Amino acid sequence: MKKLFLSLVLCALTSIGFAQSTDAVEGQSFGEGVKKGNIVPATEVKAKLGKQEKADMKLMGEVVSVCKKKGCFMNVKISDTETMFVNFKDYGFFMPKDMPAGTKVVIDGFAQKKETSVEDLQHYARDAKKSEEEIAKITKPKKEIVFEAKGVVIVK
Repeated sequence: MKKLFLSLVLCALTSIGFAQSTDAVEGQSFGEGVKKGNIVPATEVKAKLGKQEKADMKLMGEVVSVCKKKGCFMNVKISDTETMFVNFKDYGFFMPKDMPAGTKVVIDGFAQKKETSVEDLQHYARDAKKSEEEIAKITKPKKEIVFEAKGVVIVK
């Protein structure tokens, strides 16, 4: 009887030990996904970066646009007048091209202060299916915050 009881306890403990963790943010997951904890609003990215050039963080924000060519980047709102460019680690995953503006996402990765070249800005504009007239207006590099996401969750 003792052996049966011990066997049942061992089986129960093993099941608990191998159970899937529920510490991930719920929603449609891309890349490594995102674990719960220490998630701040995207509007606080500048304050969280402070004087650092680069920092690991998790942000929740609102999508403004997604690359129309293949979903290889998105822009997330960080203020009423600014967006943050988000790309995906090693082009390991992409977002749905038809994701509507206003979609809430949680992103996990690195925010970095960067100067984006005219060439790169024009490339991103082409991928976003901007007109040649709009692309021609891009004549200066842009100092901005960019985010390399290792995981993204579209929050339901």
